[in-house]
Amino acid sequence: MNWIKRQLKTWLLWELVLGLALTGRYLFKKKITIQYPEERTPLSPRFRGLHALRRYESGEERCIACKLCEVTCPALAITIESEERDDGSRRTTRYDIDMTKCIFCGFCQEACPVDAIVETQEFEYASETRAALYYTKDMLLDVGDRYEPQIAHNLAADARYQ
Repeated sequence: MNWIKRQLKTWLLWELVLGLALTGRYLFKKKITIQYPEERTPLSPRFRGLHALRRYESGEERCIACKLCEVTCPALAITIESEERDDGSRRTTRYDIDMTKCIFCGFCQEACPVDAIVETQEFEYASETRAALYYTKDMLLDVGDRYEPQIAHNLAADARYQ
């Protein structure tokens, strides 16, 4: 009897019928697919995307060249050079991040004592060349200026969770 059942299922393509029945059940239900370029899913405030250097309200860059972010970076993607100013404070002369090396772990953001380096929610920064993914200090400051309202909002939201 068992042999007959197996043969019947084989010749009637029973697995195919079960698969089509499952497809038919979902055919008329509401679709859950997101049409990506037009629709966006909400991102967490803790999402880690493109890096940015921030400035104070006065326009001066926040980075004090402590190099903690460079030391904590496990991928060695950050390069910092600094010099002392006339007033005795240190500031960076070079702050580079190689995005092809970066693993977006967030250690640089956590290590920074003045919230100078942050990761934005921007994730659409693809490039056709590797050189375009090498972000210099000016490029990072520009990203920070562009996304400062979003960064401030996310940092405030993140502070509420802690």
